[in-house]
Amino acid sequence: MAKKSGGERLPRGVYEEELYRLQVELVKLQEWTRASGARIVVIFEGRDAAGKGGTIQRITQYLNPRFARIAALPKPTERESTEWYFQRYVERLPAAGEITLFDRSWYNRAGVEHVMGFCTKEQYARFLHQCPIFERLLVEDGILLRKYWFSVSDEEQQRRFRSRLDDPLRQWKLSPMDLASLTRWEDYSRAKDDMFMMTDIPEAPWYVVESDDKRRARINMIAHLLSTVPYHKVKAPSLALPHRPASSGYVRTPREMQTYVLDHAASLRLRALRGGCAAHWCG
Repeated sequence: MAKKSGGERLPRGVYEEELYRLQVELVKLQEWTRASGARIVVIFEGRDAAGKGGTIQRITQYLNPRFARIAALPKPTERESTEWYFQRYVERLPAAGEITLFDRSWYNRAGVEHVMGFCTKEQYARFLHQCPIFERLLVEDGILLRKYWFSVSDEEQQRRFRSRLDDPLRQWKLSPMDLASLTRWEDYSRAKDDMFMMTDIPEAPWYVVESDDKRRARINMIAHLLSTVPYHKVKAPSLALPHRPASSGYVRTPREMQTYVLDHAASLRLRALRGGCAAHWCG
């Protein structure tokens, strides 16, 4: 069994330098995916506040959103609840040259739905039986399937929840369901163990990412993903800026005939100057 990653928090400078290098490689991966017609599916699972969303943001930051898509499905509609369970996920699978990142996935049934009683015991048992079959079919058809479980300690999860309570930018990340998970820690642990037992298959194994340190988690996960795909740099077409032709007599529309947004930035600068020349506005 692999040792739990530990040590001091990864220094920001080291993190940012390595993240940039990995993001360059992710762009190469995407270009290879497009050129080769590969199909890549990456599943992100784990407890609430485990760092899945932040990692996905860093992966997609410089990728072309037309070919690298995030699938974060909401609660099933009334119609979707009557479909075959995997059906709405199949609709989000990639075509040739595409990458799909599932911010939570069909494993909702093995986690929150099972623990919170949103599915029947029969539905849960059927999922555990069908899931390995479903994933083997995906791999057999040529899809590169990668599954990551972000593991966070109960102490760190509570710390992250507390930090979100009064943060207007991140309050939306908290829901009554998230808070309820705090009182069902062991239930979720048992559900995860059972899920791994049934779905950690050779064709699509689970990879655990220790995520108490978000910087380490992002670096470790992205580096591992890149190491599992046989991509290579695709020769880019030679590009050059064309010569700008001379004006043919075009006259720009007078500014007063168009509606411009207010210069909010100018008011901020004026406010800063009146307040004593804030450092970030001076110099």
